Amino acid sequence: MNSVWNETASHNTRPPLCGDRKADVLVIGGGLCGILTAHFLKEAGVRPIVVEAKRIGGGVTQNTTAKITAQHGLIYADLITRFGSERALQYYSANIRAVERYRLLSEEFPCDLEDKTAHVYSTRDRQKLDREAAAYQKLHISGGLMESPRLPFETVGAVSMEGQAQFHPLKLLYALAHGLEIYENTFVQKLEGNIAHTSKGKIEAARIVLATHYPLVNILGLYFLKLYQHRSYVLALEGTPLVEGMFLDEQKTGLSFRTYGDLLFVGGGSHRSGKTDGGFEALRRFVKGAYPSAMIKYHWATQDSMSLDKVPYIGRLRRGRSDLFVATGFNKWGMTGSMVAAELLAELIVNGKSEYEALYSPWRSILTKQLFSNIGAAAVGLLTPGTPRCTHMGCKLHENTAERSLDCGCHGSRFDLEGNVITGPAKREIK
Repeated sequence: MNSVWNETASHNTRPPLCGDRKADVLVIGGGLCGILTAHFLKEAGVRPIVVEAKRIGGGVTQNTTAKITAQHGLIYADLITRFGSERALQYYSANIRAVERYRLLSEEFPCDLEDKTAHVYSTRDRQKLDREAAAYQKLHISGGLMESPRLPFETVGAVSMEGQAQFHPLKLLYALAHGLEIYENTFVQKLEGNIAHTSKGKIEAARIVLATHYPLVNILGLYFLKLYQHRSYVLALEGTPLVEGMFLDEQKTGLSFRTYGDLLFVGGGSHRSGKTDGGFEALRRFVKGAYPSAMIKYHWATQDSMSLDKVPYIGRLRRGRSDLFVATGFNKWGMTGSMVAAELLAELIVNGKSEYEALYSPWRSILTKQLFSNIGAAAVGLLTPGTPRCTHMGCKLHENTAERSLDCGCHGSRFDLEGNVITGPAKREIK
C-alpha cells in the first residue's frame, strides 16, 4: 500500500545515531515539519540535528494528498465567530505566507509545484457557503462563490480561493534533507531536561522541537485531552476525467479531489481512529458508480492529529519550559501547517518571538465541545473490558480488518497484528 509519492521519489537512507552528540537544536521527527524547521534554523546560523524513529518522510508526509492552501474547509466564518476578525485574518495571513514560501522553495528545490484554485463544495447546504463567502469578503480573501463546480455529482455550489498550490512532498523533503545532519531509525525513548535518550546514544541540545505528529511528551501539555486522530483514505485513478483545481466537501465524511499528472486522486472514507466506518470500501463504491472504467493505480491511507478548535498547537510546549517546542494538531492540513510551524518555530528560537505566537499557542483555552467528546471517547475506551489494550494509556484496542491492524479509539495509536507500534502516541509494543 504505497502512495504515489513513495513510488516516484528516491531516498538515500541515513545511518542511525551511534554515540552521543550535541546540537544547538534537536528536532525530533523527520516529516516535512521537522525537516523544514531544521532547514530554516540552519539558514539562520543555528546547528540542528534531526532524529527520526524510522525513515524521514515515512509518516504522514508520504501519505498526504499534498495540497498547499489557506482554505481549510469552511473555517473562516467559524474563526471570526470564535476568535474575532483580527485573529481570523492572522490565520489566513500565516497560511497564505506558507503557500508563497513553498513557491520560493520550489524554485530552488523542484517538487512538481503547480498553482491551483482551491474549492470547498457542498451537496446540500448553500447557507454554509454563503456564510463563508461573506467571511472571505470581510477578510478581503481573493475568491468567492462558484455556482456549478465540475464534479461527477450534483452540488449546491462551492467557495473558491484563488492562488493556492499542490506539489510532490517527498521530492521537496528529500532535497531539503541533503544539507542536514539526520539520523534515521533512531527512536527517542525519553527526555530528561535538555537530553534526549535513545537506545544508540543521547543528544544534548539547548532547545528541543517535538515534530512527531503526536507529541512525544503528551501528559504535561494535556495533549491526550487536546488531540484526537482521524483516518482518511486515497485512491489514485487512471482513465478518468480530471478536475480543474482542488476540491473538498464541507462535510467531514465527504470526498476530496486533486490531480497529479494524468492521475485523479479521490480522497475520503474518513473516520475517527478506532472506528470501522468509511475506509477504502466506501471510496471503491463511489468510484465504481462515478468512474466505472477507472483503474486504481495506487491506494493509501493516512492518520491526522486534530486539535480542539481547528487551529494547530505550535509553540512552546507549556509554561515554564521555554526550551521545549511542539508542532501538532494540523487538522488534515499538514503540508501548509508544516510550513507555518517551521517558520513560527524558527522565529521563536532565533528571535524569541513571532507575530503568530498567540494565535497558535499550545496554552490557549481547551474549553470546547470537542474536549468533552474526547473525554467521552477516552472513558469508553478505558472502561470497555477485554484485551488487547493500548500501551499508551490502557484503552481497549479494536481490530481493523481492512488494514490488518489494532487501533485505539482514545488517542489514535495503531499496532500491527504482532503487537508492534505502527502509529503513536504509544511507544511500547503489546507483549
